[in-house]
Amino acid sequence: MKHMAKSLGILILSILAIHLIYVGYIWPEAEHILEASKQAGTSAPRDLIIILKDAEQEICFILMLWGIFLIGDRCFNIVKDGYLYDVDLLDTSGAEEEGLSSILSKIENLPVKIRSSPLIQTLTSSIRRYLITDDVQNTSDAIETSVDALALRQEAGNSMIRYLIWAIPSIGFIGTVRGIGAALSQADQALAGDISGMTNSLGVAFNSTLVALVISILLMFLLHQLQRLQDNQIVDTQAYCEKFLLNRISKLGDL
Repeated sequence: MKHMAKSLGILILSILAIHLIYVGYIWPEAEHILEASKQAGTSAPRDLIIILKDAEQEICFILMLWGIFLIGDRCFNIVKDGYLYDVDLLDTSGAEEEGLSSILSKIENLPVKIRSSPLIQTLTSSIRRYLITDDVQNTSDAIETSVDALALRQEAGNSMIRYLIWAIPSIGFIGTVRGIGAALSQADQALAGDISGMTNSLGVAFNSTLVALVISILLMFLLHQLQRLQDNQIVDTQAYCEKFLLNRISKLGDL
């Protein structure tokens, strides 16, 4: 719930920030350029402001900022827990005498932010399985099950990002349809010799698609970087449990 509220808050901030930029700069500047072109009897120039001026591009930029936050937040959560993979959480004083139950108790008393990390969740579930079954193979199965569950959670967590990457080109296509429709409605004026209205409408059609595709390419690149981090996290989690847990209980069955 807290994460959802944070995500919605960032979406609202993105809407406000982009809309203020459009209202304060892009729309007035675009209107000035279009008015100058109209007085000169020419088509609107291919300036960046003209390319970005339409509502579809504004929506695409809002979704881009939101998508960047979603990706960046997930990447940050993975990176901030990276140091745990270099710490032997089972190496506590007296571990050989106290056993895994004592180690599990100490791990469960760690701060909530640490306990919520995928590594700690996998480690605690695996230790519990060993304490219940006293079997190395069952513990190994528990590790694999936890790692598979982690992969599924990561994939489910990326669903909104994937939706945004799909939605942004779709919004650009809506602008294309709107622009082509407006251009066709001005066919009579074009036949009469005034093609400025038709060319401006076609500009709307192609500009929205251009901006949407560029943004979707950027978000797709960032998503691939996120997936690379997530894959590394899965591999590191399994390797950690095998190195520090399975190795230890295989040699010290009485832990």
